[in-house]
Parts: sequence; structure tokens; C-alpha cells
Amino acid sequence: MATQDVHQTVEHQQEASPGSVGWRGRIEEQYLKIKTHAEEYPYVWGSYILVYGGFGLWLTYRWRRLRNTEDRVRVLQERLRKLVEAEQPTTNSTQPPNPALSTKNVVPPSDEKGTN
Repeated sequence: MATQDVHQTVEHQQEASPGSVGWRGRIEEQYLKIKTHAEEYPYVWGSYILVYGGFGLWLTYRWRRLRNTEDRVRVLQERLRKLVEAEQPTTNSTQPPNPALSTKNVVPPSDEKGTN
């Protein structure tokens, strides 16, 4: 009975406003279709809310965990950068540069596997 009343009101509203073909009329029409469908099939809409709501909660949880991890990484990177900057002047002033560690005079190894 209630669904018949809703269908009659939908039909009455559609007949009453034939000129509202614009975007507002389409939105109102779609809203009324969704409303009647939700009233006719409440368990379907309840499952939609449960599934998509749970999915939204899970995404929110993962997003926040990602943000917290990124914040921790930024703090650790900043601490590491400060430690490297603090060590840099002390290592340069106390030790002369080691020529054995220089990469300027390094000769790449020759490929002897291909010669027969």
C-alpha cells in the first residue's frame, strides 16, 4: 500500500512538472527512484551501507597508518641528516683524504671472458 502511494506521488510529480527537464528535474527524479527502491528493498540497501561503509573505514584506517609511517620516516631522515652534518666537519678536519679511496684513478676491469 505504501509503495503504491509512493509510485502515485512520483507519477503525479512527473505529470505536474513536465517542463522541469533540466538537470534539477533529473536529479529529483533519480532521488525519488532511489528513495522508492530503498523503501522496497531495505535489506539490499543495508548491505550496501555495511559493505561500502566497512570498505571506507578500512581505507581510512590504512590512509592514517600510511601518514603516520611517513611522519616517522621524515623524523628519522631529519635525525640522520643532522648526524651526517655533525660528523662531516669532524671527519674532514681530523683525517687527510685517503688517495686509495679516490675514484679518480680507478681503471675498470677488462672483460677477459670474451677472448679465445
